[in-house]
Amino acid sequence: MLSYRYPSVCLFRYHNMRNELFKDLREELKDSCRFVMGSNKVLQVALGKTPADELRTNLSLLSAKLTGQVGLCFTNSSKDEVIKALTTVEEEDFARAGSTASHDFKLSSGPLSNTAGPLPHTLEPQLRKYGLPTKLNKGVVELLADHVVCREGQVLDPNQAALLRVFNIKMATFRITPLAWWSSEGDVFEELAEYEGNPEDDASGDDMSDGDAADDNAADDAADYNAADAAADGNAADDAADEPEADAQAS
Repeated sequence: MLSYRYPSVCLFRYHNMRNELFKDLREELKDSCRFVMGSNKVLQVALGKTPADELRTNLSLLSAKLTGQVGLCFTNSSKDEVIKALTTVEEEDFARAGSTASHDFKLSSGPLSNTAGPLPHTLEPQLRKYGLPTKLNKGVVELLADHVVCREGQVLDPNQAALLRVFNIKMATFRITPLAWWSSEGDVFEELAEYEGNPEDDASGDDMSDGDAADDNAADDAADYNAADAAADGNAADDAADEPEADAQAS
């Protein structure tokens, strides 16, 4: 069982999950950490929801915070080492449909370009499909009128997300926030940070949602542990973690 093989557990929240970046983190920490992500409900049962059924003393306090986009890191490392490793992971990326715009983005009428230079003429038909009033003028892509692509706080639709990518505007940041820590030494539970925002609204723009794949990439890429397999074990998902890892099923 992971809770006996590893003396400490860190509960963390992930923001704008990106599978490749998370895989790099797993590889970096593979000698000292085991990441568990999947169905929060299954993990709550595994750890125990109350003092009466918790796997170890005070694990039910950790279980109570398994809500929204979170995961568990079972580790042999110290709290400071884990926190440093998790919080140093940060990288900007393109926002996806369902994400919230971090700032306004507007386009002015006239020839269109991005950070690489003028847009290729072959892109013009696609821009019109995305809702931009454009035309080709002697091979140059022109915007016929000023256009607001998105405003700060707006939930992005697929066309807006695609346009932000065309113009190389990144509005999402993959990062990890440690929320709580449990140590077998004294069975101590410590809250490290409050969960920011509404857990019910967090799935948008992630590679992974609570227990299921939420995007083109498989959630299996972001986990060492298949919580669905653990559901078959009426006792604890911890037991299932000793089984071979689930094969990634990229869609």
